[in-house]
Amino acid sequence: MEIFELTGRPFVELCDLLKLTGSCSSGGSAKLAIAAGEVKVDNQVELRKRCKIRSGQIVEHGTERFKVV
Repeated sequence: MEIFELTGRPFVELCDLLKLTGSCSSGGSAKLAIAAGEVKVDNQVELRKRCKIRSGQIVEHGTERFKVV
């Protein structure tokens, strides 16, 4: 599991997190992955592209897992 640090902000939008971590190559591909049901937040499929991800949450995409701190 990789760690993603929130710096200077209380949350990051899900599509931005996937792009910033390199899990998706672009914001557009991140939005497609979310819409296809390929992304989980705290073990639940998340379909909202702009879902606010806060410290303590775990995001999964494919074989990658990220803990937001």
